[in-house]
Amino acid sequence: MNKKLTLSLDEDIIEKAKIYASQTGRSLSSLVEDFFENLTEKSSSTQISAKIKRISGKIEVPADFDWEEELRKGLEEKHLR
Repeated sequence: MNKKLTLSLDEDIIEKAKIYASQTGRSLSSLVEDFFENLTEKSSSTQISAKIKRISGKIEVPADFDWEEELRKGLEEKHLR
């Protein structure tokens, strides 16, 4: 169930957030909701983020896929070139 929330933020931040939301095709509400969701999720190496859950039906990943190993490889490739 959605519930309305009133926030007080700096005007410049609001304008920047509106621009970002527009550029990414999202609403401010969805940005704030994702922020709070990520903030309050318990960090665990086995927990899958909400973003991954949303696309998980769109891709097939083997059960033995090592997320941490793939992330490490990707970061090494990106930063050690």
